[in-house]
Amino acid sequence: MTLDFNSDGIGSGSRARGPCRNDEVAAGARPPNLAGSLEMTPPVPAKPGSAKRRGARLRRQQLAGLLFVAPAVLLVIVFFLVPLGMAFWMSLHNWPLLGRPRFIGFTNYLNLASDQRFWNAMRFTGYYTVIVTIAIFAVAFPLALFVEKARPLTKLYRTAIFLPVVVGFGSASLLWAWLMNVDVGLFSPLAYRLGLTEKPVNLLASFDTTFWSIIVMVVWKTAGFNMIILLTGLQGISSEVQEAARMDGASPWQRFRRITLPLMRRTIALALILSVAGSVLAFDQFYIIADGGPQNSTVTAVYWIFSQSFVSFRLGYGAAMSMVLLVILVTISVVQLRLLRTPEGA
Repeated sequence: MTLDFNSDGIGSGSRARGPCRNDEVAAGARPPNLAGSLEMTPPVPAKPGSAKRRGARLRRQQLAGLLFVAPAVLLVIVFFLVPLGMAFWMSLHNWPLLGRPRFIGFTNYLNLASDQRFWNAMRFTGYYTVIVTIAIFAVAFPLALFVEKARPLTKLYRTAIFLPVVVGFGSASLLWAWLMNVDVGLFSPLAYRLGLTEKPVNLLASFDTTFWSIIVMVVWKTAGFNMIILLTGLQGISSEVQEAARMDGASPWQRFRRITLPLMRRTIALALILSVAGSVLAFDQFYIIADGGPQNSTVTAVYWIFSQSFVSFRLGYGAAMSMVLLVILVTISVVQLRLLRTPEGA
């Protein structure tokens, strides 16, 4: 079969040919070659300078990111890593306030293992941390649940509860020390006039009144901060979930236990870590209100470090105690995170 092509290159017989007949296929006639019409256009090679431009742009973006992060990294290095390294270096020396430091290796740590006063302070710090953390959450969580509901004067309640947070621990401790003073304070004469005591008594003369008065002061000072953290977690829970549970017949306690608490695990973990860290590092209130008394019964770990470093001038020994306290605090925080970690997919 012959095909005539006109000047335009179009086969004039192609229109007359139509589809291939069965006898032509049987005779071994080859179908027209369509490969040329389906041939893909070869890719256009990239310009030689485009890859270089992309690389330069990527490097500029990385540099911009590093410049944004650099101030925070610099602050961490200057105010955390450098002091941490210096404290560890000091802990390896006999470092008097005046005179030349003398390298003694890990002798300070070996002496620390047999320092009964330090471990007594650590035990008291642990006892105080457990009590005050429970007390703070026992007050802060109900307050968060209370102010989370929209009601009249809610903003006023939130402000009033949060107000003590802006007062520094030193100022709050001075205020509390004045209130508890037997001569010019308020609590002792008030207890006497209410008939609670036979005469004005020194509330700082016994461990129980001193300890629990400090607990009350710390709860008053920090409950508002923890309330705000917990309130943020409560407001992040979808109201549709609570409403669906209520329509299914769940009681308020069931909704709190099955919905609120599980969905607030991360928020609770954050509040717990901050509260425990602040309690382990407690110093101001015990130094200002009780000065470690009565009879050194309220000496915390940080108080004992301060005493050894700046009263006895054993700076190297105080640095060794600081490093041990840091390791204990980091360990406690890691354990808390693991215990309160949200399950995957929750």
